[in-house]
Amino acid sequence: MYKKEKQTTEWGNNMTKILIIEDDFTIAKAIKEHLCKWDYDAHYVKDFKNITGQVLEFDPQLILLDVMLPYFNGFYWCGEIRKISKVPIIFISSASDNMNIVMAMNMGGDDFIAKPFDLNVLTAKVGALLRRTYSFHGQVNILEFKGVILNLSDTTLTYKDKKIELTKNDYKILQILMENAGRVVSREDIMQRLWESDSFIDDNTLTVNITRLRRKLADIGLEDFIATKKGIGYMVE
Repeated sequence: MYKKEKQTTEWGNNMTKILIIEDDFTIAKAIKEHLCKWDYDAHYVKDFKNITGQVLEFDPQLILLDVMLPYFNGFYWCGEIRKISKVPIIFISSASDNMNIVMAMNMGGDDFIAKPFDLNVLTAKVGALLRRTYSFHGQVNILEFKGVILNLSDTTLTYKDKKIELTKNDYKILQILMENAGRVVSREDIMQRLWESDSFIDDNTLTVNITRLRRKLADIGLEDFIATKKGIGYMVE
């Protein structure tokens, strides 16, 4: 009896992570099992109330996203994901009329495949989109702590649908604090990080920078995000 040889791809061998956002678990499991045969690291969402949080946690290189979902539809979640990531998104949906396809692309989708689909065709589309997208890097280029999202690619900060632009110093200060969330960062370490970006500041200037940054954070509801530890430094907690 002829046995089909297991096939792999350049991307599969790297255990590319794929997140499946599909509320029909029969379909989700079938997609996962098929992708795993190609050595992809595929997982599917089970909690549809906090999809963005699961994207942050899993850090996928590609997302398969249904349109019709509990609580909020796929268009909404695509928009939310696009606030934090450029990860490629393929919509998978039986709602394949032109209006839904156009909406999917306008909300930030990269491709659309109509249900029912052949799993081999889906896998081919996944591989093609991965090849087009990557000089391979992790795609959720952010730091997140207690719902506060620092985007490392465009130096913005988002909290509860509010987004602010950061200066270079604001960004560097928040970056080192969020990299060490829950731990105190000394004033000396913060100044060293700023010096690395050619911002030569002294102790007094750092105080001014922290005060100005706290005012920006307070404007979006983060009054106590940066805590002072007297005689030591600062922390986010």
